[in-house]
Amino acid sequence: MKIRFGWPTMILLGAVGGLIAVGGTMYTRNTSQTNHVALAQSAKRVGAIAVSARSYQPTRRYVGTVEPWVQAKIGPQLVSAYVDTVLVRPGAVVRRGEVIATLDCRNASALSKQVAEQARALDAMSTAAENEATRISSLLDGKYVSENEADLKKADAASKAAQLAALKAQMIGTSLQVDDCVLRAPFEGEIADRTSDPGTFVRPGSSIATVVDRHLVRITADVPEDDFEVVAPETPVRIHLLATNRDLVAKISRRAPAVDQATRTAHVEIDVEDPARAMPVWTTAELAIDAGKPMPASALPLSAASVHGSKATVFTFTSDIAHATLAKVVGEAGGTLYVDPAALPAGTKVVTDGRTVLGDGDTIAPTVEPWTPDQVGKP
Repeated sequence: MKIRFGWPTMILLGAVGGLIAVGGTMYTRNTSQTNHVALAQSAKRVGAIAVSARSYQPTRRYVGTVEPWVQAKIGPQLVSAYVDTVLVRPGAVVRRGEVIATLDCRNASALSKQVAEQARALDAMSTAAENEATRISSLLDGKYVSENEADLKKADAASKAAQLAALKAQMIGTSLQVDDCVLRAPFEGEIADRTSDPGTFVRPGSSIATVVDRHLVRITADVPEDDFEVVAPETPVRIHLLATNRDLVAKISRRAPAVDQATRTAHVEIDVEDPARAMPVWTTAELAIDAGKPMPASALPLSAASVHGSKATVFTFTSDIAHATLAKVVGEAGGTLYVDPAALPAGTKVVTDGRTVLGDGDTIAPTVEPWTPDQVGKP
């Protein structure tokens, strides 16, 4: 008996066969791309560099201040008065004795004249009293006057002389007050600041302007007591001026013989000649001093190590196997770490990128890149 299929059955069988064929193709494709190796056992891609041999020089760094050789805040010392004129502005160059400002001292001038006239009148009275005492004393020989009367005249003359001396001293004080009304530059320099304008009421101790002398500047710094021997006088210092981005080398001029009791720091000063007056004062200076002798070391990027105290942990590798290695830290500068070359000889390859996900004995696929310490920072 022969079986016949209709068109609906033929279409259904064709569709089922197509689905089976598509499913088989997809299954074969997925199973062919499945990774049968665990991720923990696969090689990890990392970046690496070769350690460089370098000489490390220990360096001390401090923050200092550029100060003028001398400075003076110009203001009254004896009188209180209103400012009449201020003849300078910041940046002006003044000579010794040049007038900087004047005060309205009419009261002091009147008082000075009054004392002067009183002294003149008392001088005349003192002269007259002295002459009278002399004449009375000449009559003692003829017993025309008593000794008591002569002594009284001498005492009166002496009293007038004492009063005259007191008035002269008072006159000197009033003349000083008058002189204090004209404020002059105590030395040749530049105006750094103007703090008062005409019409301001000032008292003794008030400042109207500040004069600085920059022909020689002092760079001062306070260093920890542990570095007392490092900052001995005549020690060369590398100086970087932040305000002008200028580098220079000078020697320590002086060092305080004692440290500050509160901060335990020693004060040092460096004299720098500046005839062009190009260094702005009260600005910041970075100081660097070499301490000790240069020592051999191996240099590597600071990012390639985990530093804990005086030890650094790095990952070295041989035959694509990573090994955790400890090395003694010699020092660091900028982005460069210097370690003991006995633990990491020059040429040793260490992992940089990807070291944080590594464990001792992991398989890696390193990509070694060129690197020199000069690209990161010099000691």
